[in-house]
Amino acid sequence: METRLNPLTTEVGPKLVKHILSAHKAVAASPLPAATLELVNIRASQINGCGGCLDMHTKEALHAGETAVRVNLVAAWRDVNVFTEAEKAALELTEHGTRLADSGGVGDEVWANAAKHYDDEQLMALVAQIALINAFNRMNVLTRQQGGDYTPGQFTHERGKSFT
Repeated sequence: METRLNPLTTEVGPKLVKHILSAHKAVAASPLPAATLELVNIRASQINGCGGCLDMHTKEALHAGETAVRVNLVAAWRDVNVFTEAEKAALELTEHGTRLADSGGVGDEVWANAAKHYDDEQLMALVAQIALINAFNRMNVLTRQQGGDYTPGQFTHERGKSFT
């Protein structure tokens, strides 16, 4: 697979990324657990087939102390016992929010399940992160950004949480 375009070498790309990263800083400063943010990033990236984001977020999660078992089982979250009920609700919301056309949107049951575990601030952060990781996934997949070379901490901000 050959990369089609490096967004950072264009005039628009860095401006766009700057604003997306700024939005992510707001999410990272929220009360939503950092581990949940990374699980969301990994699951959406799996669904979207984004090798660059999967490379980044699996490595960042492991670097931050997440276990290899949990990282490796994100795709099968429904059938394993290593995630909390709150994390499962976040992963379910991620799937429905990522597959909007396939799932018919986010149903009331999915939303209510997430709302059982997260307050309004956390829910807003969760919704925002799902939107942000999907934006990065789509930009990377469309331009064929490859994964494999990411080093943990390569794109982190002051709180140590990854940007995407």
